[in-house]
Amino acid sequence: MNPDFGATANDYSRHRAGFPDSFFDRVADCGVGLPGQRVVDLGTGTGTLARGFALRSCEVIGIDPSESMLEAARELDREAGVEVAYRCVRAEDTGLDDASTDIVIAGQCWHWFDRPAAASEAARILDPSGNLVIAHFDWIPIEGNVVRATEELIEHHNPDWKLGRGMGVHPVWLRDLGEAGYRNLETFSYDVDAPYTPEGWRGRIRASAGVGASMSPEQVETFDQELAALLAERFPGDLIHAPHRVFAVIGSPPARST
Repeated sequence: MNPDFGATANDYSRHRAGFPDSFFDRVADCGVGLPGQRVVDLGTGTGTLARGFALRSCEVIGIDPSESMLEAARELDREAGVEVAYRCVRAEDTGLDDASTDIVIAGQCWHWFDRPAAASEAARILDPSGNLVIAHFDWIPIEGNVVRATEELIEHHNPDWKLGRGMGVHPVWLRDLGEAGYRNLETFSYDVDAPYTPEGWRGRIRASAGVGASMSPEQVETFDQELAALLAERFPGDLIHAPHRVFAVIGSPPARST
């Protein structure tokens, strides 16, 4: 798959839940996202992480290759009353100066990168005392729940989508960072429920890689109508509680030779 998230920018900005406030509190305990820190958010999309750190008085640069996603991020920033500097470039080649940032973070996007190249680029732009954070806020499919039922419908409509049945933890990222020379690796995870209206859940799913970012508009419309019928039949009500797992890996950049 080669998803185009720019095609989902409207649904992404309106319906895709960002990281919960508890995530920012948790990483702050690890020295990440403190007031005045310089933060670079790779794969920023509509800026949910970038905006969260800006609201906590960080100096933030958001990196993304999709200008339509960045425009949606700017509009959300204006509504939130914060400023983030955005650059329409790739995570593997940010164009930023050496040792120019305290924190590099990648939320919900590390798997889309050339990972060794992204790890190398993050190490280059990080201050030696800084940290790289790879973070996830993943839905959790359990047999019989709304997440798994939705995944099965995506798989039916888009057999090329292979990202289902995950459990929200990504140990391979530890290998990525270890092989790239990162040190002092630590992880954490915890679970939260993300509430959605049925309409909001449909919008969230349209904004996903397996639907709006990879199907034609006609296919998306057919899928969306089937999802609406599924929700009405199997998960009726005004609110859907979708279980999610927060997961993060934090590491210090490789030691620089002197």
